[in-house]
Amino acid sequence: MPDDMAWTRRPANYEPPEIDTSVAHSARVYDYILGGKDNYPLDREAAEQMLSGWPSLRISMRENRKFMHRAVRFMAEQGIDQFLDIGTGIPTSPNLHEIAQGVTPGAHVVYMDNDPIVLAHAGARLTSTPEGRTAYIHADMKDPAAILGSAELAETLDMSRPVGLSIIAVLQFVMDDQKAYDLVEQYVDILPSGSYLAISTVTTDSSPKPIGGVVAEYTKRGMPARNRTHAEVLPFFAGLDLVEPGVTLVHNWRPEPGGTVDDSQVAMYGGVAYKP
Repeated sequence: MPDDMAWTRRPANYEPPEIDTSVAHSARVYDYILGGKDNYPLDREAAEQMLSGWPSLRISMRENRKFMHRAVRFMAEQGIDQFLDIGTGIPTSPNLHEIAQGVTPGAHVVYMDNDPIVLAHAGARLTSTPEGRTAYIHADMKDPAAILGSAELAETLDMSRPVGLSIIAVLQFVMDDQKAYDLVEQYVDILPSGSYLAISTVTTDSSPKPIGGVVAEYTKRGMPARNRTHAEVLPFFAGLDLVEPGVTLVHNWRPEPGGTVDDSQVAMYGGVAYKP
């Protein structure tokens, strides 16, 4: 195995998990709306139905992606050189490691997802700089013990040093609020002092009726999603020091000059916090 990459270990009798194209999948819907090609007819049908009800969904998803870029760049500029990305999604360049290694070429990144199509593309699209290292864990984010105890993580990240934890656009799929808060807490608890947490998740606060229609369509298609208010997002950062400007609609978090997006076009709250 090359020094700069570590991928999920596979036994000799390993068979790739089957990609179920008989139902829409949230990662593939996201991929289609962002302009990707790793999706299937039912994913495209679901996405077009959502876009017909709220055309700004494409803007919102793009702004969420830009938020991830800015949040990771911010953490890297604070000296964070190792990252754990929970719920990676289908790789879309620039990926998290490209942003981090653009600041620190030797940065180490561990990606995690449970979608077979993400696994299929991880080895080709999530490759590190020669100085750095990337790894991929095929697992369920709801099983933090398996992820945090994996050999891939242990060989790639030094958990005695600060880590940037990224949980972008996946917590809406944890329907129970307390379970979602507990899940984030389990990940944060293992992080050493000096680490950062970046989160984004769905809200209908900015445009209740059309965004609510999108959330309902996700549920109808077998992808139940939970929208959360500003007050319901804040507990994800309990015990941490929120970085200014706190929890905001993602396009308002340290935006780059020249942005023209209206709040009503964005359905995601985001924030970054420091672990003292």
